[in-house]
Amino acid sequence: MSQSRSFGRHVLSLRRARGMTQEVLAERSGLAVDTIRRLEHGSFSPSLDTLRKLCMGLDLMLSTLFESFELGARDESRELIDLLATRTPRELILATTVLRSLFDELDAIAEERAAAQRIAAAEGPDDGSEGCDRQPDDEPDD
Repeated sequence: MSQSRSFGRHVLSLRRARGMTQEVLAERSGLAVDTIRRLEHGSFSPSLDTLRKLCMGLDLMLSTLFESFELGARDESRELIDLLATRTPRELILATTVLRSLFDELDAIAEERAAAQRIAAAEGPDDGSEGCDRQPDDEPDD
């Protein structure tokens, strides 16, 4: 697969990961929809200016775009940092509050599951053999 086609697939995956259509990305980045389409199909090599606009639409720093392409995988934590870097102090406070609440809820769910697993393990396996002392290969004596 050519580098431009591979890069286009990378851009496509970043766009889809954000739940954006080509139209939405084009609007957010100030590029034409046709430019986004051609970029994703690898049918042209974008200029640095086009890449900067693309990154603006994806809420990514240019370095994150290149790094994730070179590594062949997205780096969600780096993408999150890029997203936060473009926000106002008030938006950062709100985002922090929301994330803390979300993580507290996720931790509580994980603890509930762990407690349920500990209880289930302490009760033993449920194989339907309660009250049955006879083994399956035991034959009654006649």
